[in-house]
Amino acid sequence: MPATNGDPRHHVEKMKDQLQKTIAHLREDVTKVDDPQFKALFETSAEVLGGLVKAFNDYERKNEAAWRR
Repeated sequence: MPATNGDPRHHVEKMKDQLQKTIAHLREDVTKVDDPQFKALFETSAEVLGGLVKAFNDYERKNEAAWRR
């Protein structure tokens, strides 16, 4: 088993990277389609995922009471 397998920081970083790539992809695709409902769906999705990235950052920094021991 790799040494990073049990390290939560490793998993948090990997997931944040994936979320940020998805956010970038969603925002890029908004410019490719001329449909207001599509644009709203993709922008809303990017915002929601941005909230998840913030939660991951808060976990790393222990900014929220829920992440402190």
